[in-house]
Amino acid sequence: MLSRGLLKLLAPLFFWLAYGAFRSRWLADSTRKHRWTMGTFRLAADVGHRRALSVYGYLLFLRGDSVQSRIQGAIYLERSASAGDARACYQMGKIYEEGFEFHFRPDSAKALTYYRQAAAKGHALAITRLADAAAQGELGLQPDAAEAERWRALMPGG
Repeated sequence: MLSRGLLKLLAPLFFWLAYGAFRSRWLADSTRKHRWTMGTFRLAADVGHRRALSVYGYLLFLRGDSVQSRIQGAIYLERSASAGDARACYQMGKIYEEGFEFHFRPDSAKALTYYRQAAAKGHALAITRLADAAAQGELGLQPDAAEAERWRALMPGG
């Protein structure tokens, strides 16, 4: 077995190989391909590869075959968000806004923090959610049309 240091060094290569296979139409319905890509994503995620944490977490959370898998996916997403991944920050904002099972209770303050982190990295959906929350007075915010417009002004192309 490879040492953890070597795995950490090779994680980007493993991730991109798995990502290429995942996106490929080749053997699209193959159970074997699915097991290999998910296992490789997990290998890269478990050594802290930020993008692997995000992709693997997202796939588990949205397509996990059990509640436990979906919770595990959210945990991977949270690790990716902590590492600065904008997509994972947005997903964690959604998870904390809506809540999920017993592990992620609805928490407007955490949702707002994650949405702001994603927005700071230019994530368009996070910016839109913050603009809407400011306009409607959601996520513990007071309705503020000026704040909503400030968020909308940050939209790419806006």
